[in-house]
Amino acid sequence: MNAKRRETSEPGDETRALLRRLPKMDRLLEAAASVQGAKRVPRSVTARCMREVVDDLRGRILRGWKPKPQELAEEVVLEAAAGCIRRRMRPNLRRTVNATGIIVHTNLGRSLLSRQALDNVQRIAAGYSNLEYDLAAGKRGSRYQAVEEILCEVSGAEASMVVNNNAGAVLLCLDTVARGKEVVVSRGELVEIGGAFRVPDIMSRSGCTLREVGTTNRTHLRDYAGVVGPETGLLLKVHTSNYHVIGFTASVSLQELVTLGAEHGLPVMEDLGSGTFIDFSRYGLAKEPTVQESVATGADLVTFSGDKLLGGPQGGLIVGSKEWIDRIKKNPLTRALRIDKMTLAAMESTLRLYREEEKAVAEIPTLAKLTLPVRDVERRAESLCGRLRSLNDDRISLDIVERPSKAGGGSLPMLNVPSRCVSVVVEGIGAARLEQMLRSAEIPVVGRIEEDVFLMDMRTVQEDELPVIQEAFQRLLQQTEAAS
Repeated sequence: MNAKRRETSEPGDETRALLRRLPKMDRLLEAAASVQGAKRVPRSVTARCMREVVDDLRGRILRGWKPKPQELAEEVVLEAAAGCIRRRMRPNLRRTVNATGIIVHTNLGRSLLSRQALDNVQRIAAGYSNLEYDLAAGKRGSRYQAVEEILCEVSGAEASMVVNNNAGAVLLCLDTVARGKEVVVSRGELVEIGGAFRVPDIMSRSGCTLREVGTTNRTHLRDYAGVVGPETGLLLKVHTSNYHVIGFTASVSLQELVTLGAEHGLPVMEDLGSGTFIDFSRYGLAKEPTVQESVATGADLVTFSGDKLLGGPQGGLIVGSKEWIDRIKKNPLTRALRIDKMTLAAMESTLRLYREEEKAVAEIPTLAKLTLPVRDVERRAESLCGRLRSLNDDRISLDIVERPSKAGGGSLPMLNVPSRCVSVVVEGIGAARLEQMLRSAEIPVVGRIEEDVFLMDMRTVQEDELPVIQEAFQRLLQQTEAAS
């Protein structure tokens, strides 16, 4: 039976003849070496791509494909391999145009860094620095000194430190303050953040016991007071920065928790999630609790993200009392969660901008995009339409429509920022196909589809990206015209 199965699986004469016509690897590599620019491509990459293309052709033949002679020509294989080489030589992490209208887009890199932060990162990354060296004392120092003073200055806190992200900050605080004890938190504040990470899971990992109080929509101070006992280690408030409960609701303020904590000698912590130093209500946007307000209430610890509304690099910022911050610094987990010199450089420069609110709003891209007047957004939309019309292709139809942008990044969930979008319809290409083709451009352009129309929101598109979008459409139109 096995012999018969092997016999029937062997290729026939015609298939063997087709396999013999496949270009030989040594000849392909020799031909590829003569192509302009080949010296810039490692031979291992060239060989791998050649092998992949030939193996693909071989597999198709064995599955019954009957190619024409020109389909196995050397130049055809070289062209296919060239495409593979371009893909493998291109960085995986690529610049992308965000035309979605989501300002802090988690999947597209969240907040953009300010020019000051970028310049500082370049300076620090290009040379040695006093990362953990005390220049005054001439001995080893702490990397947290780079940002501690300015972070305390801006927030009003006694002490501060920065770790790799806010989930890490929460984990570190809980592990230090309440390991082996109960942490009391409202049931309505047991949030889940992106990637299915949940506050209860972080608590469990930190060795704490979750003690839920209240209900999903209503929690009262008496609920907290009723469970405080010898096993209580911490009163925790979690700001619901990525969703909003409306209707028949009640919640306990941070000030009330601080008062309760003082009565029982318990520390109080607030996780702001996407924290901010700016009162957005002054700019016509929704009010968010600021870090300064939380510190001023007397909370022992306040944690928040660096790369959301703050507009800096990824990081988890911890501010609060010196007593607790000093204990946190001594926790062995701190080393596992520490940030590198480039993050510190970007964070310091970002925080320094907050010394002058007007300067921060103007120069931190996240804040600038949130507060950009809609008339400026409309001008950008008009400019893009002009560029796309200059392509002189009758297949493309353009319009400027009013649609809201969103803050994104798990922040300001109820906020709709007035914006303008360029809607694009290309004859013969559906909205989904158009969206996919623009995502496949050399510099991908990511927009959104509404009512089967492709939209590009100009609030999140930067001025210097308009030529990039124009080129992407030019190539798209050329490709579809050649294929028709």
